[in-house]
Amino acid sequence: MAIDDNETASDIREQARDLRRQGLSLSEIAARLGRSTSTVQDWLRGVPAPAWTRRPRAKDAERARARELRADGLAYAEIASELKVSKSSVSLWTRDLPHPEHSPEDLDARRAGHRRYFERRREREDRARGCYVRSVTDDVGHLSERELIIAGAVAYWAEGTKRKPWRRAERVTFTNSDVDMIRLFLAFLRLMGVSDDRLRLRVAIHESADEEQARIFWAGVTGVPADTFQRSTLKRHVVATRRKNVGVDYHGCLVIVVLRSVALYRQVEGIWFAVRDAAGSSLSAPSRVVQWQDGGFWIR
Repeated sequence: MAIDDNETASDIREQARDLRRQGLSLSEIAARLGRSTSTVQDWLRGVPAPAWTRRPRAKDAERARARELRADGLAYAEIASELKVSKSSVSLWTRDLPHPEHSPEDLDARRAGHRRYFERRREREDRARGCYVRSVTDDVGHLSERELIIAGAVAYWAEGTKRKPWRRAERVTFTNSDVDMIRLFLAFLRLMGVSDDRLRLRVAIHESADEEQARIFWAGVTGVPADTFQRSTLKRHVVATRRKNVGVDYHGCLVIVVLRSVALYRQVEGIWFAVRDAAGSSLSAPSRVVQWQDGGFWIR
């Protein structure tokens, strides 16, 4: 088709639209009329493209099948599993369809299935986590008495009673609900030469819990007879508070008081200051970085 120089832009536009209706592609029309594809594309607005130029959508069949399954009452997850597609795709394809109605029995079965799934997932995660933690423990290996003393002093400085400007007493008092922290602190005291006759133990617990059973529990942890414990400290129970530490596994806290402990307190403080200073030195020396790599600590 020849183009007359005297033809108006409107005439050429109509020619382009006629060529489109005849089945020519965008690039073919642009070449025929000697115009850019962007100009021709603007002229062809509203004229449908020939069927042969349309690329079929890859998942039309899956979309149609998803809508059939949704109409049959299947859930998104079930449809996604059946068609091997994502749940987001199923949602996009079927969101205009009504939600399927389920009987109470169906809902109970679905909930039970969800519980089983998450229980199995938690078990897998717990096993993987436990294996990793055990591998780190094995790589750290046995701690020397010196390292255990440092760990005990740091534990006290984090959890124990400390001297304050408004309370200048220097008595060692350690309170914790974690069994292993209590054992660590008792091991620390023995390494520091503290005899058992200098220890005073008592339970601190909510008044709504079983105080007697808590005394028996902590006696088993420490090896100290329950009848030698001091009078327990009972915390008033507030009904409106939604506590998580309830049930048979709740034993409150154990309070360990060391008599004649001014010197011990100052020793703990001195050990902590050494740890503090070492941490400050490490921060000021970025060229020495301790990393966990390939099952061990590495310094570079």
